[in-house]
Amino acid sequence: MANAEWTNARNELVAAVQKLGFRAELGNEIARQLGTPKAMERMLAYIRYVKPKTEELLVDEMLAICTDIEAWRRKKAGQEANARYTEMLNSGLPEDD
Repeated sequence: MANAEWTNARNELVAAVQKLGFRAELGNEIARQLGTPKAMERMLAYIRYVKPKTEELLVDEMLAICTDIEAWRRKKAGQEANARYTEMLNSGLPEDD
């Protein structure tokens, strides 16, 4: 099911890119770089709302979305590490025998 969801999101993104007058290869590469259906949906919303006139604008938005995703991942990793550290402090360190 997840693979079908990714394929559907990619196909929709590629069609939207082509509708703007750009090559399907650009749409496929944007989809590959974004990686997830949710990111592709975000890009699709941008395309539908802004209707960018240049490939550069499309790529800039793709890079902005990728940057946001990476920042979110770093934030989540930091939160998880902090939670483990807090748990360790609350439960105490294991004592050496």
